Amino acid sequence: MLKGKKIILGVTGGIAAYKIPLLLRLLTKANAGVRVVMTTAAAQFTTPETLAALSRNEVVVDIFPKQGSVIKSETWHVMLGQWADAMLIAPATANTLAKLAYGYADNAVTMLALALRCPLILAPAMDVDMWNHPATQQNLTKLREYGYFILPPEIGELASGLVGEGRMPEVETLRDRVDAILERSYQDMRGKKILVTAGPTYEALDPVRFIGNRSSGKMGFALAQAASLRGADVTLISGPVHVETPRNVKRIDVESAEQMHNAVMKHRKHQDSIIMAAAVADYAPATVAAHKIKKEEMKQGWYAVLKKTPDILESLGAKKGKTILVGFALETTNDVKNATAKLKTKNLDFIILNNALQEGAGFGSDTNIVSIIPRNGKTIRLPKMPKFDVANAILDRVFNKG
Repeated sequence: MLKGKKIILGVTGGIAAYKIPLLLRLLTKANAGVRVVMTTAAAQFTTPETLAALSRNEVVVDIFPKQGSVIKSETWHVMLGQWADAMLIAPATANTLAKLAYGYADNAVTMLALALRCPLILAPAMDVDMWNHPATQQNLTKLREYGYFILPPEIGELASGLVGEGRMPEVETLRDRVDAILERSYQDMRGKKILVTAGPTYEALDPVRFIGNRSSGKMGFALAQAASLRGADVTLISGPVHVETPRNVKRIDVESAEQMHNAVMKHRKHQDSIIMAAAVADYAPATVAAHKIKKEEMKQGWYAVLKKTPDILESLGAKKGKTILVGFALETTNDVKNATAKLKTKNLDFIILNNALQEGAGFGSDTNIVSIIPRNGKTIRLPKMPKFDVANAILDRVFNKG
């Protein structure tokens, strides 16, 4: 996928910047067109002249072009942001991660990152204690929610002499990851219409309390992001979550199972595929108190009568037509048996099975471990992968691309 692709290489001020000429050489040998943007701190570790010679393009270091620069426009960042197929920032220092998380644009790299219309890939590199600091980890969570791709650092000897997590991956690994992300960002799903549901539903007991579950919505949002990057027209119907909406995705927010049912049924027509990744409540309180129920009213205990919620998958399966219908099954026991039964009774084309008790899978995790069970064909078991990669694997199978 690198051949003929236009890559922006952002370099910031970490010791790992000394590897960037080698990475740049690999990208150009793969026949990618590369433009380099770097911070002034990065120039302490590798020179603009070296990177300009290897990329055969002028390197941008300053926000404002210098006199005599071939980059004459003060809006160079907008033009490069529209030119590129992907941007890789390597090394991405703790300082750079913090700036990107909060939208700072005070150097050439961060300013360009805000103007991108393509995937942004970050390769963090720093000392182990900086990497493990709660502020850095919080910034990484925020950046993942923006839809940026984080290439985890490796464990190894660091510049300080310590051994731990924080070492930038080798340049061959970085090249391969950029290649894989570009492959997944290729517009092979242009013209497809996809409806995705995500997150939990909240079923009100009173104006304050509700019955809910632990779904974070990350898997559904990863599916929406992956499909959008591949060119699909994506509608995302989400329960209450704290995740940023992926770019170019139409998002509809709901709260209860009934609201999600109504939204899905309203938008189900003319969809090529509906992927039900939401964790929809099976039951809801039969009555909702008009006011907050006080403790004094609960002296003898509190009993709520529950009613069944609308079965969205069953409703879709009964009238799906040519739409490819995909459900999810989160199980803790007899997982394959239960998922297969659900696949058949709901008239699904695929069901995605994971186990809530398996480490690296289930609610809240940035990774998942799933099995893709088709109505016709063999079950595909995937290893633990980032949810974005799981999303692409699901899309590949649903649309017969892998």
